[in-house]
Amino acid sequence: MVQDNDTRITGFFLLGLSKDPDLHPVVFGLLLSMYLITVIGNLLIIVATISDSHLHTPMYYFLCNLSLVDISFSSTTIPKILVNIEIQSKVITYECCITQIYFFIVFLGMENFILTVMAYDRYVAICHPLKYTVIMSPWFCGMLLMVSWIMSTLHSLLHSLMVLRLSFCTDLEIPHFFCEINQVIHIACSDKFLNDMVMYLGAGLLGGGSLISILYSYCKIVSSICGMSSVQGKYKAFSTCASHLSVVSLSYCTSLGVYLNSAPSGSSQSSAMASVMYTVVMPMLNPFIYSLRNKDIKRALNAFFGMTAVKGQIVVGLKKCP
Repeated sequence: MVQDNDTRITGFFLLGLSKDPDLHPVVFGLLLSMYLITVIGNLLIIVATISDSHLHTPMYYFLCNLSLVDISFSSTTIPKILVNIEIQSKVITYECCITQIYFFIVFLGMENFILTVMAYDRYVAICHPLKYTVIMSPWFCGMLLMVSWIMSTLHSLLHSLMVLRLSFCTDLEIPHFFCEINQVIHIACSDKFLNDMVMYLGAGLLGGGSLISILYSYCKIVSSICGMSSVQGKYKAFSTCASHLSVVSLSYCTSLGVYLNSAPSGSSQSSAMASVMYTVVMPMLNPFIYSLRNKDIKRALNAFFGMTAVKGQIVVGLKKCP
């Protein structure tokens, strides 16, 4: 990629998921299909939550926001690689790369914080059911979400500014399908010790802190469930946490696997493939995990589509009238 006189680069090369051109149509089809499923699935969760007044509760309020974040998270990376495959180009401009890093970290942080808040919501619902409506008031839920956005934005802004201070020489190939911050930092030719320190410190404080909070909430939840005398009560309490616990387990396991595998000495290609799990697969699976065993979501969707069908029949009937 061409460099200006002040050694400021104009862009990078994204090596993508496969170096074999014959596999590009397959990769394009798979990514496009998963992206569409992600968008449609999460939009259905949002529609169900908004359309049914019975779902206007803190749990579904956070679930609705998680679905919105999942759509935004996938949209940060997948459309760019789809365009690159379609036009047979690997180029991403410097400005686009920095922008992608910023929004990727923002939405990754938001997903992390929302999962933490949802764990706290389940903790209050199960351990303090009589105080639930008082503690999880609309004002408090809004404050939790606002603080999450502020922290995610500031955290992402710090990383983006740290990348801006780096200088790049001749090695402008990013062995990934998007501008993953760890890969971008390690192709820089300037000192990156401070960037590494900030990156791992931020991941440890925010990611580790959120994980500890989630584990603490579930320790209290398990303790409270074990103290219940009713078997039916135990099953109902556990069922309200099962979906969230599944998403948390998958999210943290895949993220941990990716970053343990993304060390400079590791395989960059395998790291890129592993990243597909939490950038593409996880946002796609979340709607299924939360809706398959959730009768409230199913009822809301059936009611919504039933109402839409009735309205459609009425409109068609009116058009046929002379």
